[in-house]
Amino acid sequence: MRKYSILLNVVLCCTLFIQSCTNRDSADNELDIYLLIGQSNMAGRAPVEGADNDTLQNVFLFTGIAENEWEKAANPLNKYSTIRKNMSMQKLGPGYHFAKTMAESDTPNPIGLVVNAKGGTKIELWEAGSTFYNEAVNRTKAAMEFGTLKGVLWHQGEANASKYNAYTPKIVALIEALRTDFNMPDLPVVVGQLSEDRVKRKDFNKMILQLPAVIDFVGVATTKGTSTIDSTHFDAASQQLLGRRYAQKMLEIQAKQN
Repeated sequence: MRKYSILLNVVLCCTLFIQSCTNRDSADNELDIYLLIGQSNMAGRAPVEGADNDTLQNVFLFTGIAENEWEKAANPLNKYSTIRKNMSMQKLGPGYHFAKTMAESDTPNPIGLVVNAKGGTKIELWEAGSTFYNEAVNRTKAAMEFGTLKGVLWHQGEANASKYNAYTPKIVALIEALRTDFNMPDLPVVVGQLSEDRVKRKDFNKMILQLPAVIDFVGVATTKGTSTIDSTHFDAASQQLLGRRYAQKMLEIQAKQN
């Protein structure tokens, strides 16, 4: 019995050790962290199918749960958003293929994602000092204990498309506020265009294309060639394409900085 008890304890200790390593393997390496914010297309509304159900390699999702701050990233990525809508609405967004592309690039570090989006939100709800803004910043600062913030992805605008002329100063103010709060004046930011299934968004998209000329270290993920499931939300193929475009622009900005 004594030998059995000793063997049982050894097995238990080994099991706990393996679990501990699994829970903290992201923290053992410096993470390249990215903040993903915006409204429904960033949260993801496309169905998760096929390979998009797989767990990503070398990509971790910030949970904010004290016992296990990170988990291996799998869809839906907006599941831990502190401001999200119903869990059943969280599906495939651009973050999955963004992170996959970044992890497959030359970066020596694993990727860490902080995803805190909410559908149907106007940019005014994201102004510095607002609840949405504070939640995003506070969660990112907690995540930064495990690595370095490398960039921000922003996809929002459907709720503001009809008044696109007023949008530029608001997005510039948001970017500048984030850079100030993270003490990173050159923090790369990539902004996504909207679907053009509705005519009023075309002028908005033209305006978004001008952002890199207005503020440094900003890129635009274009939506040319994309399609939607409902005239607003990108379908799965388009979210995959958009995610890769986000990564391409992020890598371009980072290359210029280096």
